[in-house]
Amino acid sequence: MTPAAKRIWGWMVFDVAQQPYATLGLTFVFGPYFAEVAVRHFADGGGGAQAAGAQAQALWGWSQALAGLVVAITAPVLGALADRSGRKTWWILGFSVIYLPCAWSLWFLHPDGANLWPVLVLFWLGFMAGEAALNINNSQLPSLAPSERVGRISGGGAAMGYWGGVLALALMLLLFSDGADGLTLLGRPPALGLDGTEREGTRAVGPFIAIWFALFIVPFLLWLRDPPAGPRAPREPVLAGLKATLRDVVRRPSLGSFLLASMLYRDGLGALYAFGGIYATLVLGWDVIRIGVFGIVAAISAAIITWAGGLADERLGPKPVIVGSCWALILVSLVIIGVSREHLFGIALAPGSRLPDILFFVCGGLIGGAGGAMYSASRTLMVRHADPARAGEAFGLFALSGRATAFLAPALIALATWITGSTQWGFLPVIGLFLAGLILLGFTRPQGDRDAWPATSKPATSTP
Repeated sequence: MTPAAKRIWGWMVFDVAQQPYATLGLTFVFGPYFAEVAVRHFADGGGGAQAAGAQAQALWGWSQALAGLVVAITAPVLGALADRSGRKTWWILGFSVIYLPCAWSLWFLHPDGANLWPVLVLFWLGFMAGEAALNINNSQLPSLAPSERVGRISGGGAAMGYWGGVLALALMLLLFSDGADGLTLLGRPPALGLDGTEREGTRAVGPFIAIWFALFIVPFLLWLRDPPAGPRAPREPVLAGLKATLRDVVRRPSLGSFLLASMLYRDGLGALYAFGGIYATLVLGWDVIRIGVFGIVAAISAAIITWAGGLADERLGPKPVIVGSCWALILVSLVIIGVSREHLFGIALAPGSRLPDILFFVCGGLIGGAGGAMYSASRTLMVRHADPARAGEAFGLFALSGRATAFLAPALIALATWITGSTQWGFLPVIGLFLAGLILLGFTRPQGDRDAWPATSKPATSTP
């Protein structure tokens, strides 16, 4: 394998390493388990089950909002510092030191609600460290290959991440995650002698995520070495450079409209990821095992559709992929609002109907597939707007656009849930975010405006 090919594979492996924090932690195992524990905790404090469910969802939403705000504020500065250091893998390694113990701490959330608040804080601290590392890794994408090949690489990396998520989720469900009866999907007690009655199998998701990351970060560190020489950003003060970059964004309508659009549609996507499992728990009454099976279906769909999206990106360009993904996610949001255990868009369902479950499984496939293709194509479109010499700074702005209003969707969901008292109607603002993103994409050039950056370097031209 050539050094250039090793760098590409090393870059893609990072998606595999980090994926379980989102798949197992945020969405399909820890998120729903946290909802169960939080609902029980709030119900024991007084109030009905519906009020406790709304309170649990609101707590999760405000926590995600705060974490997203911190990521948004820090991403451009961290990206600029990484550019200037020329040692981006060391920055990623540093954030990994924070990420690992935070992931492990999920073990300490007991079914009786003990450690509810400390574990919640540590979960989102690990999330922030992982996002910072991911942003810096994304900034290395322009250096891997010519821009016309970046779409396939970005899609391939995202697809690899989803396949990793499928494997991780399958292992958790078959060996560890325990339902209300204390048994795994195989109908057996959790592996390693864990006590299912104390939910130790589900709580093992924390150590599992940490060990998984530690294993897969090794090939990343071995293969994706920082280049010994290459373009460096000018040595002006970081804040001065950021101010100049922000002024440049104002003068470039294509870049500005893309960053604003991605700010909104990625915010909506993040809300679907974060609240999908909680919705299934609170509205459809699914347990952790069924949510995990749902997660496997969604992750397999995501891996296949994201890979296909990478090919479409290479053939058609990233913008059509993003637009199609937005419309698919609008459809999902409508289903979430209109479907419950008792009704389908206002039409009463027969008792015990499986139609809501079937529809939500379909939605899971669309969320995973459209979300993966959207994120991969967005990375590619950012490459078409970025100066390779300031890629960390550029992708810091990309992270800022994805997180600057990351508080907005969770906050709007939390507010709408609180006002309506309904978990379903809490998703209504998400549709508006996707529609606004589509409008702004109309002002974005499909080929980007990379030629507008200062000529400080040339794009990568080597091929593996």
